[in-house]
Amino acid sequence: MTTTSKPAKKTNRGAAKPKSTAKKTTAAKRAPRSTKASATSTSKTKIKAQENQHPLLTPLEGACLNQPFEHLGLLPQDKGYLIRAWLPEATQVDVFAFGEATPLATLKQVGEAGLFELALPDVKAPFNYRLQATYADGAAHRFIDPYQFHEPAYQGLSTMTHRPQNLYQVLGAQVTEIELNGEVISGTRFAVFAPSASSVSLIGDFNHWDGRRHPMQRSLCGHWVLFVPEIKAGERYKYELKDPLGNRLPHKADPVGFSAEQYPSHASVVYDHSQYQWQDADWIQSQQNDKRYSAMNIYEVHLGSWRRKPDDKKGSRYLTYDELSHELVEYVKEMGYTHIEVMPVSEFPFDGSWGYQPVGMFAPTSRFGDPDAFKRFVDTCHQQGIGVIIDWVPAHFPSDPHGLARFDGTPLYEYEDPRRGWHPDWNSYIYDFGNDNVRQFLVASALYWLDKFHVDGLRVDAVASMLYWDYSRNEGEWVPNVDGGNHNYEAISLLKWFNEEVYQQYPHAMTIAEESTAFAGVSKPTFEGGLGFGFKWNMGWMHDSLEYMSKDPMYRKFHHNEMTFAMVYHYNEHFILPLSHDEVVHGKQSLLGKMPGDEWQASANLRAYAGFMFAHPGKKLNFMGNEIAQSFEWNHNEQLGWWLLEYDKHKGHQLLCKDLGHFYQAEPAMYEADYQPQGFVWLDHQDGEHSMYAFMRQNLDKTNQVIIVSNFTPVPRDNYRLGVPDAGEYEIVVNTDSEYYWGSNYDAGFHFHAQDVAHQGQSHSIELNVPPLATLYIRKKA
Repeated sequence: MTTTSKPAKKTNRGAAKPKSTAKKTTAAKRAPRSTKASATSTSKTKIKAQENQHPLLTPLEGACLNQPFEHLGLLPQDKGYLIRAWLPEATQVDVFAFGEATPLATLKQVGEAGLFELALPDVKAPFNYRLQATYADGAAHRFIDPYQFHEPAYQGLSTMTHRPQNLYQVLGAQVTEIELNGEVISGTRFAVFAPSASSVSLIGDFNHWDGRRHPMQRSLCGHWVLFVPEIKAGERYKYELKDPLGNRLPHKADPVGFSAEQYPSHASVVYDHSQYQWQDADWIQSQQNDKRYSAMNIYEVHLGSWRRKPDDKKGSRYLTYDELSHELVEYVKEMGYTHIEVMPVSEFPFDGSWGYQPVGMFAPTSRFGDPDAFKRFVDTCHQQGIGVIIDWVPAHFPSDPHGLARFDGTPLYEYEDPRRGWHPDWNSYIYDFGNDNVRQFLVASALYWLDKFHVDGLRVDAVASMLYWDYSRNEGEWVPNVDGGNHNYEAISLLKWFNEEVYQQYPHAMTIAEESTAFAGVSKPTFEGGLGFGFKWNMGWMHDSLEYMSKDPMYRKFHHNEMTFAMVYHYNEHFILPLSHDEVVHGKQSLLGKMPGDEWQASANLRAYAGFMFAHPGKKLNFMGNEIAQSFEWNHNEQLGWWLLEYDKHKGHQLLCKDLGHFYQAEPAMYEADYQPQGFVWLDHQDGEHSMYAFMRQNLDKTNQVIIVSNFTPVPRDNYRLGVPDAGEYEIVVNTDSEYYWGSNYDAGFHFHAQDVAHQGQSHSIELNVPPLATLYIRKKA
């Protein structure tokens, strides 16, 4: 259904009147039914009235005038000018020159529908004016007539195709000032792309959501424009469009709206980007580095369910952006994370979509505050040394009537053929990646978040669904490409262009692909034939390692290669190791719930796995709740189970994740050479019989090493000989079996003297006891 806001009280920005006070004409009265003569007489009266009616009244009353600048405002004539105004239900309209307290003249009413005009034959030059509309109840409203501003309404349209970011600098609601006839006038310029619409009107609180009152002007390129003086940030608005046949569509939110309300209105809100003053210059300067060589420990967060506050009416409420700026940022910094990845914040209508069905690609969701509040959140993160990554969803969009679906009555944003334009998994529309206007729209959206909100990275959702025509479709349900294959060349081209634009304009930023197939070159530069992403989620590692960990230790020896296989293809891409939200919902259980064994063994398994993950090559990502070993699935309607930290088991796992995060950042060997072969050396990957793994991490110049050994059985391995690169003294720096982490504190020892015994490809070795279900980090003493 169409969801529009209830009419607000009258404002002083328009001459709107919610209730008609005009008398009915004779032609509008019901014809008598008693005699044929009276019916004929009434019919003649109607015809006569129609013949005398001004030709503009029908399109104005029907809200279908598409060239208002040609008929309204200050219009040049052979002699002087004509002022014409359309003010439904007004009884008198006076015109005032700027700065004058007394009216210049009173306009004459044309008919009884609200059309007024006045010839000014003696006026030799255009001038700025105000109108005052008076209604039957005596109410009067003085305002600046928007239809005197022809040229300002078109401002910027000529630059639209030059650079993608021009789209969000021109379209939408742009708070601006114009200079006309020597005077500065503030207001908002509205522009929307709807090439197939037969008419478009601006509606909002300022005109009581009446589509008759502010018809917009159609440009040659399919944009509809109007500059409305005195509209400021905070005003609500939408567009009323009619399709090519003149049928009125559901009221539409602005596709390039910068802010929006929640249900039931879903109205767009005028927002001024120029007001916020950023304080993160030092952070931006510090990020001019290659992220491949940096530590990256990402905390994936759903802002609506990380924590909640008590609420008398709802039981609990979201934290605001400002509350998250303190509570979440402090927690992330304390825990040793380097980045927060925020699940989609682009405005979305349905909470249950978690943000992955966005309708506002240029608006941070107002669930948690206004756009300035989101800026403060990012700014605070940066000032505390935390990067911000947002999930960005260019693959599809929902069918909500106020959104992009059939925006102007035609498939403006989506593929027309449902075999290409409808996603069966998510019941949503798929963008037409071959349409130039759609491509500009999507790339502009990506640049917008980097530009206006200073985010540090974009994680692109569902890339695989974009790359393949047959994604999640059976034979006969998809259309091959021109070569008969299943690759979507248009989407591939778009993703390449998107990455090129991001890295050319924001080289300190990064792009990350959630891509679940073996598509080649996802994180290779486009000039090498790749898609151009900076990083790619390693979904293979995630599935293989979780499958291995879910096995009873008795059977793990038959699946030993599931923990080693990722290194076979690791150097093909710049991988991030994700343990994301998708793995702890929909019956998949929490990470702790996936672990076999009794209570202690399940916890020990998870601790050993965490140690293994942090040591494995690739940047790290963990979904919120993983760090406290949450024992139940994530529920987006509730906060995390923070109460679990009353128990040593969960408190110990949180402490382990904290120590791992800080150790990871402090040791270049753990991240600096993630994507270079010298950064990783297998010491033992063949001991499947005992489910043992041993490897070494080192930095780029091999001056810093950390040795890792994991035992994924509940049986300790005493007197285990481990190869080390040099002579000297070694120590255990991380032991997931420590009593501090709720481990068994099995006596593994602390300090070891390297023996001159070559082993596992190294010149020296040590002997130690490896605890059950544990991962150890060992380092040479300084």
